[in-house]
Amino acid sequence: MVNLSKFTTLDPLKGMNKEDPGNVQNLVSGEWIESSQFRKDIPEPLTGEHFLNVPDTKDFSAFIKNLEACPKSGLHNPLKNVERYLMLGEVCARASELMRNKQVEEFFTRLIQRVMPKTKKQCLGEVVVTRLFLENFSGDNVRFLSRSFSNPGDHLGQESSGYRWPFGAVSVIAPFNFPLEIPALQALGALFMGNRPLVKVDSKVSVVFEQFLRLLIHCGLPSSDLDFINCRGEIMGKLIEQSKTNLRLVQFTGSKEVAEKIAVTTKGRIKIEDAGFDWKIIGPDYDPKWADYVAWQCDEDAYNASGQKCSAQSLLFIHENWEKDLIPKLRKLALKRKLEDLSIGPVLTWNNTQFLDHVNSLLKIPGARCLFGGKELANHSIPKVYGSMQPTAVEIPIKELLGKSFHNVTKEIFGPFQVIVVYEDSDLPIVKESLEQISQNLTAAIVSNDVVFQQDLLSNTINGTTYIGMKARTTGAPQNHWFGPSGDPRSAGIGTPEAIITTWSGHREIIKDVGPLDQKWVVPDIS
Repeated sequence: MVNLSKFTTLDPLKGMNKEDPGNVQNLVSGEWIESSQFRKDIPEPLTGEHFLNVPDTKDFSAFIKNLEACPKSGLHNPLKNVERYLMLGEVCARASELMRNKQVEEFFTRLIQRVMPKTKKQCLGEVVVTRLFLENFSGDNVRFLSRSFSNPGDHLGQESSGYRWPFGAVSVIAPFNFPLEIPALQALGALFMGNRPLVKVDSKVSVVFEQFLRLLIHCGLPSSDLDFINCRGEIMGKLIEQSKTNLRLVQFTGSKEVAEKIAVTTKGRIKIEDAGFDWKIIGPDYDPKWADYVAWQCDEDAYNASGQKCSAQSLLFIHENWEKDLIPKLRKLALKRKLEDLSIGPVLTWNNTQFLDHVNSLLKIPGARCLFGGKELANHSIPKVYGSMQPTAVEIPIKELLGKSFHNVTKEIFGPFQVIVVYEDSDLPIVKESLEQISQNLTAAIVSNDVVFQQDLLSNTINGTTYIGMKARTTGAPQNHWFGPSGDPRSAGIGTPEAIITTWSGHREIIKDVGPLDQKWVVPDIS
């Protein structure tokens, strides 16, 4: 049995209740700091009881001091402290092996479920993806991220070499919906390339990353390699404002509105994975043997984690050939979701009033109708500060999609909600124009085996992670492919070597010119 007490500070079931709340700590300058001020507004999502003491940090001077102390050349680079590449590979190897232990796997699975209620399968998937990421970057694979290249020069003794160079002091700001996977993958990616990150995770779920960070330190990560802060969003905004000269890059995952504010504050030194208003198109090639699968995948994409995924299916275009078969199946699947198994659960950023106000605003559009849902869950103890809504879908007529209603129709609802639009072949120009106008371009799916249909849509869209084919989805685990938006030079990626390299390093060119001296060269007259 693994001794969890060696690297954890709480039991996700016994040490997080109103009698014995878990204490989350900040990490600064290699030391875990006990706070004297805690948030009072983070109730347990399912019961409303107090169960966590999360620091309400207001004095961030020590964190700024560490940002100022980190050199622009980073903690390591291809010409400095190169042994750190191997050290980080060893940390990944030890951590991945530890996370294979069923006791550790269960610990993180239950901890995630406690703060971000979703099915155990969804929580376990997040743990597995993180473990696979660690396995992928064990051994020499951290070093290989900084592979350079060289080109012959113009003359003997000259050679140009391209290097991947860190930024130095950076920050990772991570959301609540994937409390382990997103901050773990981004913080480690920053470290791999030689940066020293300051990590801030949504306080509602930050305990998960805190515990993972303790595991990494237990596995050999120097505790001074990064800082970890628990604070409110406005405090983090002030920290960024006061440290903008020394903070070389902010990687932000979350709402587009907050991302744009940070972009202004940092004068563009930001890499963004925006929340995304993600679309799926069911093509014209209806096949009854695929209907059950397509319906199941649509339901999974829209309502898993109660729709609180940046890759959740937000807009579903259904070709008229599928309408009569698919919509009843979608309704039936949605109605099967229940709070008891957390296939539907609390919505942590939208309350019921906000949710219903949006649904009602869409129903004012001529011809709009609620296909299912639109009501609050019954018989629960979810606190009112969080949402508790049934899986909901509103159908909008294709002719009403563009125009004055478009902004409202494509407003992202981070919850169990989707807009459904039925279209005919002649409506494809409207479909493509609507995709052109959507400002977020994270994930998309083209559910069709019609190659010509696929090619037409692929060539006219830009979503960074796009799935095609009858099994296409909008949500997927990024341990085996790039995950991130496209169409924006500030786009951040996650998961793959390419994502880490492009997000967490810049190109540096070094030109060596050592001679020999050309005998035909004439000393200029400098008298």
